Amino acid sequence: MVRPSSPLPSPTPSPATSARAADPIGDAFQAVGRAGRIRAVQAFAVIAALSAALSAPGATAAPSPYKQPSPAIRDLLDAPALPRLLVSPDRQTLALVEQRRYTPLEELARPGLRLAGARFDPRNATQQNLSAVQRVRLRPLLEPDATERDVELPAGGTWHNFVWAPDGQRFLLSRRTETADELWAGSTSNGQLWRIYNVRLNNAIDADDMAWLNPREVVVLTVPDNRGSLPSRAQTGPAIQETHGKASPERTYPDLLRNPRDEDLFEYYARSQLTLVDIASGQSRDLGTPGLFTSVSSVGNGQALLTERLIRPFSYNLTFDDFPTVVEVRQRDGKLIRELAKMPLKQGVAIDGALPGPRVFYPSPTKDAAIYWVEALDGGNPAVRASFRDRVMRLDPPYTGDPFEVQRMPYRFTRLRFLDDGVHGLLTEEDRSRGWTRTYLLPLRGTQSRLLFEHSVRERYRHPGNPFMRTLPNGHLVAQTLDGALLLTGQGASPKGDRPFLDKLSLGGLTVQRLFQSADGVYEQPVALLDDRKLITQREAEHEPPNLVARENGKPPIALTKIKDPLPLLKGVRRELVTFKRSDGVEMSFWMYLPPDQREGERRPALVWAYPLEFNDAAIAGQLSGSPGRYMSFSGISPLNLLMDGYVVLMDATMPVVGDARNMNDSFIEQMTMNARAILDKAEDLGTVDPKRVAIGGHSYGAFMAVNLLAHTKLFRCGIARSGAYNRTLTPFGFQSERRSLWDAKDIYLKLSPFLFAQQIKEPLLLIHGEADNNSGTFPMQSERLYQALAGLGGTARYVLLPFEAHGYAARESAGQVQWEMSQWLKGCLGDSRQN
Repeated sequence: MVRPSSPLPSPTPSPATSARAADPIGDAFQAVGRAGRIRAVQAFAVIAALSAALSAPGATAAPSPYKQPSPAIRDLLDAPALPRLLVSPDRQTLALVEQRRYTPLEELARPGLRLAGARFDPRNATQQNLSAVQRVRLRPLLEPDATERDVELPAGGTWHNFVWAPDGQRFLLSRRTETADELWAGSTSNGQLWRIYNVRLNNAIDADDMAWLNPREVVVLTVPDNRGSLPSRAQTGPAIQETHGKASPERTYPDLLRNPRDEDLFEYYARSQLTLVDIASGQSRDLGTPGLFTSVSSVGNGQALLTERLIRPFSYNLTFDDFPTVVEVRQRDGKLIRELAKMPLKQGVAIDGALPGPRVFYPSPTKDAAIYWVEALDGGNPAVRASFRDRVMRLDPPYTGDPFEVQRMPYRFTRLRFLDDGVHGLLTEEDRSRGWTRTYLLPLRGTQSRLLFEHSVRERYRHPGNPFMRTLPNGHLVAQTLDGALLLTGQGASPKGDRPFLDKLSLGGLTVQRLFQSADGVYEQPVALLDDRKLITQREAEHEPPNLVARENGKPPIALTKIKDPLPLLKGVRRELVTFKRSDGVEMSFWMYLPPDQREGERRPALVWAYPLEFNDAAIAGQLSGSPGRYMSFSGISPLNLLMDGYVVLMDATMPVVGDARNMNDSFIEQMTMNARAILDKAEDLGTVDPKRVAIGGHSYGAFMAVNLLAHTKLFRCGIARSGAYNRTLTPFGFQSERRSLWDAKDIYLKLSPFLFAQQIKEPLLLIHGEADNNSGTFPMQSERLYQALAGLGGTARYVLLPFEAHGYAARESAGQVQWEMSQWLKGCLGDSRQN
């Protein structure tokens, strides 16, 4: 059902109310600003009276229209999005892909189904919130003055999902219409498009999965021609669930199956057909029979297909990702060669555990066409003492013999990547109790591996980087080597900010040669290495948007693109990385953003925006992130837009929680309090912030943090909490990095539930939530119940429920409403930003 606004009582009156009474919340907050805290009770009594009047029996409140933020913020929100710069796999062509910035409300409101954790439009089998493509331009990569060719996108429908063919000679685009998700192909040489007829893509439960067999043949998932009749709308009996003494500590998920009819609907819409498409000729043919496919990959140079498909029984407690899955290897024509595994329902798996038996399958990207997978050696239970947790297995063509063991790992497997030499892989494992990770150079034939590097999973300063990836002609993504050495790229984090790099790691002596590093004052990251001399990078600076640059040894860099800054409004904003320590010596930081009109020596009200992170090591917790060279641009819902209304924003304020991973949340409140005090002390020392007019805010886990600070401290004048969770008894089997259940650590779950301390929240609190939040644990009920508690206890709160929005907010109207709400809230509780 379409709900244009929150049905909950609101202090904002109906639009039919007289103009003088149109902003009672602002009038009441102005009383606070003029008279300070002594007048606060009187001011908020007005709000309470208005709310009571609107919620009284017989009272009606017309839906409020969406609000508009100040003109300066509106201009920021409506600035055009920067194009994506996509280099073709053959490094010859550049695609400039312009995507729309917001999703129209009417699109979010389209009728859809929510089944087993999937949200899709049943009419065309697509995800509801698409990243729509508005324009595509093509030009030779290394010819900056070459004429760009516009790809003419036929009118109608919504274009999305631009994909290069592996050789860069062609590309794919999809178009969603009212009745289908069409597949189109295009020529790089002239930009002409043609439709692949008789193909209707099925992305109801999988986002655009496809497998390239070669540069012109691709296997996609399509809607079967003969689906049969739609399951009956009638519910024929009760929905029943059973448990039989086996523990199953599941997290709380939205959009689950609820009854047998949901199961039938899910199977009807999720069933897809493997279809082979020749994108050059436009011909297609079906492979095998339809199934509930969730993944299709090519093996080697297209010798075989690796598929995963769901089978019953389904679950009412888990999403489709955890349903029973059959993994199979097939011939190119879809004919079954061998069933590799039948993975059971992922129920009863310990927190941080894994399924027993085979899991996580990888096809080889090279002509050997082997298939790899992982098996638990400890039954998947981290509580079991074991010398080895996992092992990697390999099966060679023709896939009829026995697999052999490639490597055993003392800790839990996390990832396998293949090098382009066809001989090695990179195998990564993680010791989750220590938050420690190791990466090995793995000979794929099973000889002894070598440790390449190990570090904390939160390590930034000593992080060796990640493999520099490239696409092979067969469509596989592999780690690139140069002269037998592995290429690594990383953020280059340091106490002075991030400076991205490209390194060459010798696989013999493990010596490192730095090929490139970004200069100070800019942020430049490697994009593609054309040969041992020419490097393509993406360069940006504080007020210079990202552009591609060609670098060659001994020659000046050449600008390949010249995208102009669409945000000149931000040139007056000042940004500074600020470092300091909290009382126990842990290093902290925040990015201080100052409004364009703030004068030297002037103190302004401020918003602290933060998100807690957990660390095993205090030294790691103090490492900085970010760079002063990053291009300054804000998302539609970023609190940084409030700079244009005159507020200081202390952005990405570090909120470390340091301790043993098993129990660090025992001191969560105490550490958040230490963090907050250190932030406020530093802000006061800087002389730019009025320490008596500071608000705290955050999104998701940051919202949880903000409300806890309001409940347990008196450090802030008010708070803003978006899409958070506030009652931990509703997430009883863990949250964030908490591994204990409610029954293992009842006191901690209760202590960390600000809902249970609502009577202590005396400062005004703005709650914002998406009506269709799809994130685990952050159901809208969390904000609704906290609002009801505060209303019942006489607190001061405002609850804004955004129609059709999920955990993040996608519509232009929602972005404007969020900015208006935050600005008005700060104006009310902190006073006018430009008045001392």
